[in-house]
Amino acid sequence: MNLAKLFFMQLQRAILIPLLTFAFIAFPCDEHDLTATESSSRTILSGNARDGYTLLYNSEPYSIKGVGGDKHLDLLARLGGNTIRTWGVGPETEKLLDEAHQNGLAVTLGIWLQHERHGFNYRNKDNLEEQRQIVLAAVERFKNHPALLCWGLGNEMEGVTGEGADSAIWKEVNYLAEEIKKLDPYHPIISVVANVNPAKVKAIKRYAPELDILGINAYAGASGLADKLRQYSWDKPYVLTEFGPPGPWEVAHTDWNAPIEPSSFEKMSHYYASHQDVIEDEKQCLGSFAFLWGNKQEATASWFGMLLEDGCKLPVADTMSYLWNQKWPDNRSPLLKDADIPFANLKVKATQAFTVRATYSDPDEDSLDYQWSVFAESSDRRIGGDKEQVPDEFKSSIISVKSRGRATIQMPEKEGAYRLYVTVRDGKGGAAIDNWPFYVK
Repeated sequence: MNLAKLFFMQLQRAILIPLLTFAFIAFPCDEHDLTATESSSRTILSGNARDGYTLLYNSEPYSIKGVGGDKHLDLLARLGGNTIRTWGVGPETEKLLDEAHQNGLAVTLGIWLQHERHGFNYRNKDNLEEQRQIVLAAVERFKNHPALLCWGLGNEMEGVTGEGADSAIWKEVNYLAEEIKKLDPYHPIISVVANVNPAKVKAIKRYAPELDILGINAYAGASGLADKLRQYSWDKPYVLTEFGPPGPWEVAHTDWNAPIEPSSFEKMSHYYASHQDVIEDEKQCLGSFAFLWGNKQEATASWFGMLLEDGCKLPVADTMSYLWNQKWPDNRSPLLKDADIPFANLKVKATQAFTVRATYSDPDEDSLDYQWSVFAESSDRRIGGDKEQVPDEFKSSIISVKSRGRATIQMPEKEGAYRLYVTVRDGKGGAAIDNWPFYVK
């Protein structure tokens, strides 16, 4: 999965070359552009398959307690995270690295590699040359920043469907890894894939031996990941680079094919189990990055986010804090106890009114504020995390909001698929959000 596509093939000549020029000109030279200085970071990957692997960051053993995302870094640091992962570089990268460093965070800096589903061709020399220039310009630009932990070379560029074993892609990844190491021998290279299978792992081992670490994005598939990698004879280190609740492609659906999102309470167990499953592999696993430190529209407005749009943390952020620190944060987010939504996962008549209820508890006994909303079901479903449009909201469907998490909801007039959302806040930076699909006939 990816947060954004930085470049589109159809705009290649209009965007890629100007961006390359921007990388050299728009960023004025400073101490990070010069040869390595005392302030530069150093990451060493030590060990072997028999004895196990260790990351040494500035000479200290380092276990990645990370998230994918680039917002609210002060909150992440307070909750005990130590690393962020990004997907690409751009005009704000220098500022982001500086902010991470100021908050005591390290960065696995993503460098976007194009996807063939977006029109890129890994057998086209012109395509490859333009991409190579951008990748190496990014390395030259940021290699001496003190926040840099590793390079994240690509994200799911092998594709989210099929075996992901195209030799042309992995040969190019290997070439780029070789060239990056010539410019920067001090930071390991992670390449991130959409889960693993025997053919994919075999292709990576054969065609991309210069990769130091394998990054794996897995959701429901995170269970048993360590065993799978051993079965597939992967003997290098790895990082779980994205994990969270089962994805929309992995859950039950309604009769009208709307995915049924796990509740905010259920999501806590998914984050916990996935993290614990891999972190127990002390020989090969170097840590994990929970997804997503922020929020986004992907099937729904709440599926993968660990935060609300305003920065309030959700229960899964508390879960990760517990895993990182072996204790809960000082202020915890509200927890869903039960809900009574008469039309959840059902087809109902237009304009019909219902009383709904969602009951949340607050571990700190804070008073809670409830906000209800109705949105159309997403009609802009994409794959691989590609950007989706936010569906329309139907504010007139909220007839009244009552105390103790109750409300009166009127079904929209127009036939179609919808979702009811409830967002609960404790007024102290904690929140929860849940939703239920329904269909108006």
